[in-house]
Amino acid sequence: MKGYYHSRETFGTVDGKGIRYVLFLAGCNLQCAFCHNPDTWKQGNRLIDSEEVLHEVEEYRSFYEASGGGITVSGGEPLLQPDFVAELFQLCQENKISTTLDTSGSGAKAAIMKILPYTDHVLFSLKAGTESLHKKLTAGNSNKNIIENLKIIAKRKPVTLRYVILPGITDSALEIAALIKIIHSLEAIDLAVDILPYHKMGISKWKELGMKYLLADVNTPTAHEIMAVKDKIKASGIKLAH
Repeated sequence: MKGYYHSRETFGTVDGKGIRYVLFLAGCNLQCAFCHNPDTWKQGNRLIDSEEVLHEVEEYRSFYEASGGGITVSGGEPLLQPDFVAELFQLCQENKISTTLDTSGSGAKAAIMKILPYTDHVLFSLKAGTESLHKKLTAGNSNKNIIENLKIIAKRKPVTLRYVILPGITDSALEIAALIKIIHSLEAIDLAVDILPYHKMGISKWKELGMKYLLADVNTPTAHEIMAVKDKIKASGIKLAH
């Protein structure tokens, strides 16, 4: 099975536990306004097969095992290529390699159910708590299906829920209340929230692609702003990842 991919990293340290091989697939249907990899949106024509990926992972296996790491498939959006991801993860698990899915949840339920049996952990990026803000940040895409997909995943697999703080946008009282409500609605077996700061490292890619970056005036959150959100999350009885 072959998949469309953008790039790969053999020494990833921020895409799951331990040191990880990270495969960034190509193709995304959300097109987030704060995306730092807009060059992954189009599927392109670069293909890689699951056996090739497994071979590369095996080359660095000692580093992954020693750190409690493994392989992470990110994007783009992995749920858009479920057959490839499922086959790759199945091969990895058969070879005792830990698997992590990094997703925005923007895909079909059938895709999730195809991949989850071979997934050990899920990194789930929720862009906004309310549907109105989610549409503004993701080119008009609703978060209703995404939240339903989160419910499906959370009651089956350990999840790290990632939420990016854009000061004055995603950290409002309304948005954080909506986020907390969503999390409390989950029948989660093991969930922790990772609050991440917005950054502008991807602006140069937008310019290179001739695309207008609409959030250039948004500042990186201060440590105080990040802590304020973490305190609200923690006070609601929700576990933080850090």
